[in-house]
Amino acid sequence: MILAIDVGNTRIKAAVFEGDILVENFVFVKNELQKNIENILKKYKKIDDLVVSSVGDVEKQSFLEFENDLKVHFISHENPFPFVNCYATPKTLGIDRMVLAAGATLQFPNQNRLVIDAGTCVTFDFIDENNNYLGGAIAPGLRLRYESLHNYTAKLPLLTLEDPKDLIGKSTSESIHSGVANGLVYEIDGFIDEYSARYLNFIIILTGGDTEFLAKRLKNTIFANSNFLLESLNQTFQYKIKND
Repeated sequence: MILAIDVGNTRIKAAVFEGDILVENFVFVKNELQKNIENILKKYKKIDDLVVSSVGDVEKQSFLEFENDLKVHFISHENPFPFVNCYATPKTLGIDRMVLAAGATLQFPNQNRLVIDAGTCVTFDFIDENNNYLGGAIAPGLRLRYESLHNYTAKLPLLTLEDPKDLIGKSTSESIHSGVANGLVYEIDGFIDEYSARYLNFIIILTGGDTEFLAKRLKNTIFANSNFLLESLNQTFQYKIKND
């Protein structure tokens, strides 16, 4: 069994895999990392490997403390990936984006893929049908949009995500919800339309913490899977084992 852990900007996501089967997944905050890993290992005593992908600020030593119990693996730029990295600055490409690209390449062969990860940031990653990673885009996510409106204005309140009542906001709060939620939906649909105009044989994969909220609002047909990053992390590790 494998314990896959993704350290994001805001939260830590983890999942236990047996082969390609996701047995159970977890979400927790960074200061609860050690306690949660210990609890998972107590529950699943057959876990042999801990696989980590991180864009957050958790020290490697936090995971290496478990080296006596299992093998610890960190996914890095030096690992083999199932695509050609055509990014102009390949070393600056986030490991989370590389893992997502690997999962898309392995799960959806021989087609163009656009992976949209809607979390703290919204990232767009495009891998063509010949398995070339071409790049994408990075934009602020829903929470960052709410926070920026509050932090960089004098009087706008800090709100949390709500379904807009109408396109036309009839109060300041309603206007913020419409601008933030509808704005991101239109933005994502716009990106998809532009990619679709350039490429045929095309699949769109939506993942991340805001998957459920966004999926039912997008006009384009998408494959929505909030666990796609963890599944991709498991597949990236399996690919690494076969190709090292």
